[in-house]
Amino acid sequence: MAEATPIRPLSVDQVLSWDHEADVVIAGYGIAGVSAAIEAARAGADVLVLERTSGWGGAAALAGGFIYLGGGTPLQQALGFEDSPENMKAFMMAALGPGADEEKITDYCNGSVEHYNWLVDNGVPFKESFYGQPGWETPYDDGLMYSGGENAAPFNTVATPAPRGHVPQMSGKRTGEKGGGYMLMKPLVETAESLGVRHEYDMRVQRLIVDGDKVVGIVAKHYGKELAIRARTGVVLATGSFAYNKEMVQSFAPQLIGKPGASIEEHDGKSIQMAQAIGADLAHMDATEVAFFGDPQLMVRGILVNARGQRYVNEDTYPGRIGQETLLRNGNQAYLIIDEAAYEEGSAADSSTPFFRFQPKWVAETVEELESEMGLPAGTLQATVEVYNRHAANGEDPVLGKKAEWCKPIGSPVAALDLRNFTAGFTLGGLRTTINSEVLHVNGEPIPGLYAAGRCTSGVCAGGYASGTSLGDGSFYGRRAGISAAKG
Repeated sequence: MAEATPIRPLSVDQVLSWDHEADVVIAGYGIAGVSAAIEAARAGADVLVLERTSGWGGAAALAGGFIYLGGGTPLQQALGFEDSPENMKAFMMAALGPGADEEKITDYCNGSVEHYNWLVDNGVPFKESFYGQPGWETPYDDGLMYSGGENAAPFNTVATPAPRGHVPQMSGKRTGEKGGGYMLMKPLVETAESLGVRHEYDMRVQRLIVDGDKVVGIVAKHYGKELAIRARTGVVLATGSFAYNKEMVQSFAPQLIGKPGASIEEHDGKSIQMAQAIGADLAHMDATEVAFFGDPQLMVRGILVNARGQRYVNEDTYPGRIGQETLLRNGNQAYLIIDEAAYEEGSAADSSTPFFRFQPKWVAETVEELESEMGLPAGTLQATVEVYNRHAANGEDPVLGKKAEWCKPIGSPVAALDLRNFTAGFTLGGLRTTINSEVLHVNGEPIPGLYAAGRCTSGVCAGGYASGTSLGDGSFYGRRAGISAAKG
């Protein structure tokens, strides 16, 4: 084949020979890729997956494993939680905006119960157990948890709270190393292989191959050698976000510059650039999720203040929302104010993130002394604590709406944990797609032969986030991509 220049598409008439062929060629063997592979194979297609690393899994296999599902799944019902597609939609539209894609969210909510059943039918295990403590994820093998702040202000007034963080059952989980996401991926990969799905590892996709305006293949590198892979009916892009593409982050999501990526290094945005090169449209490229390195069991028992000594978020909400509020709207400045009794109680509670339990940097007998030691403007922290304590004595938080069970006056001695710059993030924007996972051209029309799913697309999240929406819409729309690509 002809010498290739990365990104720019290659015309099919320049391809001298095909190194691999399949009906459906999928780039990426994470959650979106494996879901696409299963459905394409079940639709009768010959399927080939190209994976950049030496094995399946992607970011999904390292994730906590939340899949955001609701509308009345069998697990929700078994554990006594009522939900409906309409209720789920009300929350998602409020929490995942501004600019959330109503058509996609409506579609996702209406299909959520069926998608849960599809996962179970493909071997993904869920334990009938609910974890109701504050946390990034359950430290045990519970199957259901609040994962988006559904039961916290302001969203608990928008929709009836229902937990939708469905977690595959797995023992011996290690956060960030081998989480519940592994038990999501493993049975799905086994299902794909049982259906005859083929894979080629250590394949770095470079650019698309086109016949006129139709995508007919992919150029990939295998240990430095360029290969041409033909897709007879469709190409599916499922290679993840652009969190580790420094130039793209600088251009689209500068708030993440210099922050660690809460993702994997393979998320380099290559699929987005390849599709852009043939006119693909983009959406919500500035949107980011933000992880906050604070232990929720401590945060709910204290108050978070910014550099002005003021509270800025209810501490019992989804910690990803705390991260967004901290980085995007408070200059990445955060301190946790907590008294000794609350600190000891929180430190003794169960947690999946005990490594986020930091020692206080400042300790004092009074808030006035603490404020002075921290270097905050005189009177600011005192005023904040005075107002908080006045209402917390009655189990209330009229300022930010923290739930009554966590509203207790801050006593003495009092401490502050220095949580400044304790954030990391990943990008949420990407290729604009239809509910059938067709990649849209900037002219508004689908690009023939090209489909995409997962974090390389703009999914149900347009700004806000809930844990499980990446694995949720990645698998949901990965399935759609596989079906669409098989039809061609």
